[in-house]
Amino acid sequence: MTPFSPATSTLAGLPAWLLFILIPLAGLSVFAWIIRKRLEPLLRAAPDPRRGQTGARLFLVLKIWLAQWRHPRYLLAGVLHIILFFGFLVLGARSFQLVFLGIFDGFTLPGFGHAYDVLKDYASTATFLAVATLAVRRAAFRPERYAVPESMGKDHTPEALLILGLILTLLLSESLFEGSLLAATGGAASPLTLAWAFRHALAAAPLPVLGHLNLAGYVIHDLTFFLFLCFLPLGKHFHVITSLFNVFWMRVGTGNVKPVRHGVDEAHLDEIKSFGVKTFEDFTWKHMLDFYSCADCGRCSDRCPANFVKRPLSPRFISIKARDYAFSHYPLLGEAVAGKPLVGSIFSEDEIWSCTTCGACEEECPLGIEYVDKIVDLRRGMVDEGLVPQSMQKPLSALEKRGNPWGKLEKKRADWTADAGVPVKQVDAGDTAPTLYFVDSISSYDDRMQKIAQASARILAKAEVDFVVLGKEEKDSGHDVRRFGEEMLFQSLKDHNTEGIRASQATRIVTNDPHALNALRNDYSGIPPVQHMSELIAAGLESGKLRMKAPADGRTYTYHDPCYLGRHNGVYDPPRNALDAIPGLKRVEMEGNCRDRSFCCGGGGLMLFYEPQEEKRMGVVRVEMARKAGADVIVTACPYCLTNIEDAIKVAGLEGKMEAIDLCELVDGHLQND
Repeated sequence: MTPFSPATSTLAGLPAWLLFILIPLAGLSVFAWIIRKRLEPLLRAAPDPRRGQTGARLFLVLKIWLAQWRHPRYLLAGVLHIILFFGFLVLGARSFQLVFLGIFDGFTLPGFGHAYDVLKDYASTATFLAVATLAVRRAAFRPERYAVPESMGKDHTPEALLILGLILTLLLSESLFEGSLLAATGGAASPLTLAWAFRHALAAAPLPVLGHLNLAGYVIHDLTFFLFLCFLPLGKHFHVITSLFNVFWMRVGTGNVKPVRHGVDEAHLDEIKSFGVKTFEDFTWKHMLDFYSCADCGRCSDRCPANFVKRPLSPRFISIKARDYAFSHYPLLGEAVAGKPLVGSIFSEDEIWSCTTCGACEEECPLGIEYVDKIVDLRRGMVDEGLVPQSMQKPLSALEKRGNPWGKLEKKRADWTADAGVPVKQVDAGDTAPTLYFVDSISSYDDRMQKIAQASARILAKAEVDFVVLGKEEKDSGHDVRRFGEEMLFQSLKDHNTEGIRASQATRIVTNDPHALNALRNDYSGIPPVQHMSELIAAGLESGKLRMKAPADGRTYTYHDPCYLGRHNGVYDPPRNALDAIPGLKRVEMEGNCRDRSFCCGGGGLMLFYEPQEEKRMGVVRVEMARKAGADVIVTACPYCLTNIEDAIKVAGLEGKMEAIDLCELVDGHLQND
């Protein structure tokens, strides 16, 4: 027996290469069978065209998948995973090479010479250390985000430890194969590597022993490799295979939600017999791929504000429960089993209504998994079945009748203009202007939020912007109506507002409400470009049309990023630039909970009317974050955030100690008059 080539070895008197052909054939056959069964629900799923934008998709693959861009947000776990990921890339080629080395004597991949051998040895050693650390961490020092409540299913720790054990076996068996070969031939190994350790440990072993160890290392690696491959699609580690595809097909843009049915024009929605997701097959194939791709890392739930305050929602388990459903209803052996409606079986009504659609889960996911679209589609299905929370029925009815969730008279929508202090032109009076100020419902009707509209009007006038409002011709933007699942009501609101916007003859739209901004920018079509007031303020400061005076109080300010201004529309710097333009203003950040990791106030849109089960209000949590950062004043740029944060200050018992103010109010109060 020779240690130099498994292809020339014998086992029980037979050529070993026969076994080394059978192992890959059997492994690949089983793997192909499993993948075929896993693809079955995707083939029955709702359509979801993800064609086009190839350049942008390839960039996401390079950034999110290859560069592992989001992993370091959880530093220790992220670094360990990055080592593991790149170790897989380097060592995958070695495993591929070993498969053929057992069939063809002396097989090597073209261009894989000494430099690759050195890289491979150090990659193997680094991966070994990372995997060992991950195993100890998972078994003994498991982060809280890995916990699985009894109501949510089984703990995946045993599966994770099994996979880590298989990876360790792959690494050790390859290093044994390499080290025994070097010991037999007198070759040198890369210092301080696993192969180097085996090389020195076996230096005095007789040649026959080295031959047996060499062949044993090869056989163990070959068997483990195909066992590992076939095990991956059986659980949460399916993401090792699907992640590349999931990232390539992830949503390129932000802010929008998927249409009710791809391929059905909005004008023909009334022809659809069933809205939303009711059965598993109503999900799109991409959303099913999301379920398969979930790594069960818990990052989405860890950053989810609803989960943080103990609402009955954890985004992680939306994916896990749906994946378990797919595995049980589309078994590897046997035919697909018809399932029950999803809501009421694997998902609860409160679970789905608890989501604020803030997008924190999607921003955190390292694999491009989408949640907002799924939540909205499940809500569409529930609304279609009449499963609407009691507290939401009145505002929805009011929106349908009066165009605002409070049911106030249309003619009172522009009453706020009386105290604006500047002339405000109105479309319903026959006025037009190059800029349309879209006020939306809360800033039009709520007594406190009307001050934001008035401040916005004064800023526009100071910036020499010729603007007009729709007045009584304006209805609610419908942003939250759509995300609540009431698609037909949204379409009605959108059509009405679109007609008014066109009548204004405006060439741009500004709004102080991020929800209106998001709807107009991402849900409407055929209207002028849309700006948030913070962007207009920043531009006015840069041009010199707006100039600030120093604050008089000397207090410390912090900025709260509204979800639909920040995460959904990428507007982070303009509000901060406006604050920093006020001479002498001291600003601090809520480190770790700002910008794209901002914590939702919990009051977005129709959520103001929802009565959730929770241990603590999200707004109170946000106020406590600001307090911890040393802030006296919380500045936001959203009327819904201001409503919730002001209320939270009272609930937290911090009245007189903390204050909340809208950016437009703050800027308006610090504008120079000359």
